[in-house]
Amino acid sequence: VPDEALVRAQCEKLNKVFDVYEERLSKCKYLAGDYFSLADLHHLPCLHYIMASPHSGLITSRQHVSAWWEDISSRATWKK
Repeated sequence: VPDEALVRAQCEKLNKVFDVYEERLSKCKYLAGDYFSLADLHHLPCLHYIMASPHSGLITSRQHVSAWWEDISSRATWKK
């Protein structure tokens, strides 16, 4: 059984991180600029886990973060 207080606290931290990402991704397509890089690749497993959880709104509620997730998760190498 998850510790709900801990989950809430971590979601609050992630909200702050994703707010920074939203700002960054409003200016460029990927985290490190206009090209897919290790910065984006590194996030795929964790974002995949979040999207499969009840907390997917952390991603889907942000226009640019959501578009970034759709882009990086649709790559053929990730789908394999």
